Amino acid sequence: MENLALIESFSEFKDDKLIDRVTLMAILEDVFRNALKKKFGSDDNFDIIINPDKGDMEIWRRRVIVADDDLDLENEEITLTEARKIEPDFEIGEEVSEEVKLVDLGRRAILALRQNLISKIHEHDNTNLYKQFKDLIGEIYTAEVHHVRPRVVILVDDEGNEIVLPKEKQIPSDFFRKGDNVRGIIESVELKGNKPQIIMSRTSEIFLEKLFEQEIPEVFDGLIMVKSVVRIPGEKAKVAVDSYDDRIDPVGACVGMKGSRIHGIVRELGNENIDVINFTSNIQLYITRALSPAKVSSIKINEEEKRAEVFLKLEEVSKAIGRGGHNIKLAGLLTGYELDVIREGNIAEEEDDVELTEFSDEIEAWVIEEFAKIGLDTARSILKQNVDDLVRRTDLEEETIQEVMRILKEEFNA
Repeated sequence: MENLALIESFSEFKDDKLIDRVTLMAILEDVFRNALKKKFGSDDNFDIIINPDKGDMEIWRRRVIVADDDLDLENEEITLTEARKIEPDFEIGEEVSEEVKLVDLGRRAILALRQNLISKIHEHDNTNLYKQFKDLIGEIYTAEVHHVRPRVVILVDDEGNEIVLPKEKQIPSDFFRKGDNVRGIIESVELKGNKPQIIMSRTSEIFLEKLFEQEIPEVFDGLIMVKSVVRIPGEKAKVAVDSYDDRIDPVGACVGMKGSRIHGIVRELGNENIDVINFTSNIQLYITRALSPAKVSSIKINEEEKRAEVFLKLEEVSKAIGRGGHNIKLAGLLTGYELDVIREGNIAEEEDDVELTEFSDEIEAWVIEEFAKIGLDTARSILKQNVDDLVRRTDLEEETIQEVMRILKEEFNA
């Protein structure tokens, strides 16, 4: 019973660690064998008998009886006098088995045993945690905000495991408070010392792909395939989808009636604008679809250099480039081609046009830059636009745009 009481005192924290009794007993045996090696130099002549059901264990030491005058005793030997204290009719050459009580190891050894046991259980937990989350890499996971720091958010799941969401893995518009539930994908599991560090990401393309699987039944069932995903987190994304079944409209199924299906994904991603397009192996058609909502006039492909010259009417150029150049950048990433925009238009108008930089004495440089971001770098290209549309697509105030329009109209006496 002495051994049982000590074992129970060693394993009092096993329920907190969610470790089963059989595993605990295996760890205990390893710990005790190390302690025996330390005290006696070897554990070869010790038998450790474990009963997982009762949570009890016994330690027996086997030794061969030698004469009393044998002064150079080995660990595996016992003198005849000492042996006869155990059993009076023992003789030289016989083997003696004697139970070792844990208390006989001494208080310091027992404290060391306890510390070693705790260390081994932590090591076991960390190994299991590492394996568990390694299998979850690329999967959506939900955890609760435990602590918000300037460069990282610390999350805790239902089992108390700590998950790290670095600032660079957060969507720019993300704002978290303690207690909030956060969804992302498990991006990586790294060993920091002996402790695994679990990294979550909300900016990964895989997160958006997995949200499609989670939110759209046809994608989950494999009826619709997500072929490619590209993102500028929090700003814009393009997703190419396909289906082997001609009866299914993959874009319509993903978007839903009036955007009902994709709305939840957009909200999860901080109102990220998501374009869903039909995948095709026809690269000209694929580039045309990728540049939506712009209407492409024609495309000239250079297969060797993976470049494409995209010809557009003047009024379509800004749509193709998009706010901050996001649309053309994502279209290039989606198709794998570097896209060069070539303007088409009225030759007389083009010859009569004026570069916006020519107005730098009247229009501030940062305003000119804002127009350039959406592909508007000439006077006529801006005058063709609707004021409300420019307000929506740039970071400029309506009054500023109206003033720019006035300056440009005076140039052409419009």
